Amino acid sequence: MNTATFSIFRGDSNGGKFEDYTTEVSEGMVVLDAVHGIQSAQANDLACRWNCKAGKCGSCSAEINGMPKLMCMTRLNSLPLDKPVTIEPIKAFPHVRDLVTDVSWNFAAKMKIKKFKPRPPDAPDGSWRMAQGDIDRVQEYRKCIECFLCQDVCHVLREHNKHDEFIGPRLLVYTAALEMHPLDTEDRLQDLKNAHGIGYCNITKCCTKVCPEDITITDNAIIPLKERVVDEFYDPLKRLLRLLRPKPKPENDHV
Repeated sequence: MNTATFSIFRGDSNGGKFEDYTTEVSEGMVVLDAVHGIQSAQANDLACRWNCKAGKCGSCSAEINGMPKLMCMTRLNSLPLDKPVTIEPIKAFPHVRDLVTDVSWNFAAKMKIKKFKPRPPDAPDGSWRMAQGDIDRVQEYRKCIECFLCQDVCHVLREHNKHDEFIGPRLLVYTAALEMHPLDTEDRLQDLKNAHGIGYCNITKCCTKVCPEDITITDNAIIPLKERVVDEFYDPLKRLLRLLRPKPKPENDHV
């Protein structure tokens, strides 16, 4: 049995500081195990959010040695234990206490995205026919566990606080799952351009790098959505056709 030191941020929205805790560690342990051990023996009031401890609920997001990670999936043998391991809350959302942040903004923003709107069934039994390739394409997006690590590392939210203008990579993945569904008929392009602020993303791929589910967020979700917006609003031929298209007459217009 060996020991390691963990420098954990303690405090609330009014401020705080890092406090060091030395605890026993053993082979196979993850960061969340060490935090639980510290909670149990040294800091009963340490606030930490977790649930499944299996990398599927997304609750235990934190910044470990400055990198956004899931505490339950970060093994201690992957970290240098000859110096204190820093653990702090994710930075893109309001700090509540210790390692806990308020991520409710994500769920409120998600409610503003237009929902799934399927086309009418195309089979006599009331079902649909879809190509397997079209179905496979959207399955990647559904792997998201809403850990919000991609939101945390996004500079538009983390550094520029554009939460009122940009929905962030997680919700762009959610939008892609709807937009690219073979049955969906809803039009979200105007919202992506304006209300959802897709133009703020400069495709640095930092969100893709931190995704614990290995979703190719930038290349497979954000860039295709950007291409659709560009085709719709910035294609010169389409703009010309819109200018030439006759405007509908008002309903109360009389000849």
